Amino acid sequence: MTSSAPSKTMTLNLGPQHPATHGVLRVILELDGETIVKATPDLGYLHTGIEKTAEDKLYYKVIPLTDRMDYLAPMSNNLGYVLAVEKLLGIEVPEKVKWSRVLLTEITRLNNHLVWLGTHALDVGAMSMLLYTFRERELIMDIYESVSGARMMSSYFRVGGLACDLPLDFDKKVKNILKVFPERMNEYENLLTNNRIWIKRLTNVGRITAEQALNMSLTGPLLRSTGVSYDVRKAEPYSGYENFDFDVPVGKTGDCFDRYLIRMEEMRQSLRIIEQALKGMPEGPYQADVPGVVLPPKKEVLTNMEAMIFHFKIITEGFKVPAGSFYQSIESPKGELGFYMVSDGSTKPYRMRVRPPSFINLQALTPMIEGALVADVITCIGSIDIVLGEVDR
Repeated sequence: MTSSAPSKTMTLNLGPQHPATHGVLRVILELDGETIVKATPDLGYLHTGIEKTAEDKLYYKVIPLTDRMDYLAPMSNNLGYVLAVEKLLGIEVPEKVKWSRVLLTEITRLNNHLVWLGTHALDVGAMSMLLYTFRERELIMDIYESVSGARMMSSYFRVGGLACDLPLDFDKKVKNILKVFPERMNEYENLLTNNRIWIKRLTNVGRITAEQALNMSLTGPLLRSTGVSYDVRKAEPYSGYENFDFDVPVGKTGDCFDRYLIRMEEMRQSLRIIEQALKGMPEGPYQADVPGVVLPPKKEVLTNMEAMIFHFKIITEGFKVPAGSFYQSIESPKGELGFYMVSDGSTKPYRMRVRPPSFINLQALTPMIEGALVADVITCIGSIDIVLGEVDR
């Protein structure tokens, strides 16, 4: 005789202190044994109010705030913001600035994907990968330090150009990355791609369809893993991306393994773009000639009275931006990152609204894991690649 008593479920909190939630993310799981019946992400533990803070800052003072959102892709955040402000101002930057920005944001994509790969593999149980990926990341941190003086929060891009010219040893450091990385990536793939445990932990786990992805406005590797070939660099080129030859990797099944393969290929495509940018880097100034908006070179400030006055006024008063609004999106390592800027004609943004890929992509967690096992939750969170600084900005 079978029992007609209703099955009992258990509520389990995953996070917000769990290291595998990649920040202070709490996921409320309702379990029937090991099977997830319902999953509810709970956000807000890291809320920083960056968008509201920006309304009280001069335009150039907002740039360091953008670093603090996705702190694994600081130069991508810088780029999206300065492009939006430059569009409002009607500034066209020199070609050298465009190519430098492309090169450095692709290096930033490598930085992001290396941390993603190392931590994702660690979550699943492949501990050595974290040590290997952070070994290569040091080469990127050296470039960050070389161009900006900071190893993580770079704040190198400026409205109208760069903070300073590229250092003399820049070419040498970038060439070293182009030399070392292909072999290291082969090493990663030898360890993981055909590893039976890795395949079983990722294949057919966290599957989403193209229809689900589009309905949730997913972008980046999550969307492309479902077979939709959308990349802002191709769809709406910015900063001269139309001059570069690269492919957009696309998956078929929309599972965790596809997302792994896509990011691995994205790193190889980033190396292609970096090589093209380095070879074709044009000569010229590292900032636009827009007195009153772009800081004059430090050497001129010390010898030229007019330059010193411009420097003083920009630092103390900022610069006015014509009234209007503009939305600028870029392809960050996690997906489409957008900045919607509204100006009232003053020296501070009237409104700044960010479209953060981590926050929007996190929607996919619930359909990914409902009906799956508890062990798959960690795999799925890692495959989404979130940074809570961007989720709770």
